[in-house]
Amino acid sequence: MNIKKYLEKIDYSKVPKHIAIIMDGNGRWAKAKGLPRVAGHRQGVEAIKRVSEICQELGVQYLTLFAFSTENWKRPKSEVDFLMSLPQEYLKRELNNLKKNNIKITVMGDLHSLPSKTREVVENGIEETRNNTSLNMNFALNYGGRKEIIDTCRKLAKKVADKEIDVSDITEEFFSNYLYSPHIPDPDLLVRTSGELRISNFLLWELAYSEFWFDDVLWPDFQKESLLQAVLDYQNRKRRFGKVEK
Repeated sequence: MNIKKYLEKIDYSKVPKHIAIIMDGNGRWAKAKGLPRVAGHRQGVEAIKRVSEICQELGVQYLTLFAFSTENWKRPKSEVDFLMSLPQEYLKRELNNLKKNNIKITVMGDLHSLPSKTREVVENGIEETRNNTSLNMNFALNYGGRKEIIDTCRKLAKKVADKEIDVSDITEEFFSNYLYSPHIPDPDLLVRTSGELRISNFLLWELAYSEFWFDDVLWPDFQKESLLQAVLDYQNRKRRFGKVEK
């Protein structure tokens, strides 16, 4: 089925407001082709472009991409160094297009631990696109779900210790306002590629009531049609949020 046929089936009144994606399979894609792992990561950037384009066409407001986890530092240094260079390569090449297409870049995670050059180019990308009002492309960079929750607990514990707030003030909504990206609503739909069936420490708090969709396709081969399939499947589900359907 081509893209036009998929789009004809979409109910635009039920498009997910926020889609989160675990972009998995770059290394396996490269290995299958006899290429170094970095070739898979570079090809994965092309998939990001395809997905952002179809998200804009659908009217998705937020797209969160798991770019680099706190656990990824354990990978070989050469691969980590390359992954740290990718934001520079991507933003240097795509920043003008992002601005032209009204795409806003945001980042969630521990930016302070990134190499200075990586941090500088990311912060520049955020600043250059801060007034854009179409798709908010949010990169989870040096991100870990457990770390996010611990960091939030520490912030709130300090406020309690400083008597700025009382323990009784801490509700789910209050807690959410101190996470890394409080301005972004929880994902409606989580997509994971490469056939893995786990969330890998990604958005542990935010995914509480998200719909999950798993695809066997390796991330570099992920096409616009793949995302449209996920959205169509999402639109056929009933989201009860713990309530009983009447």
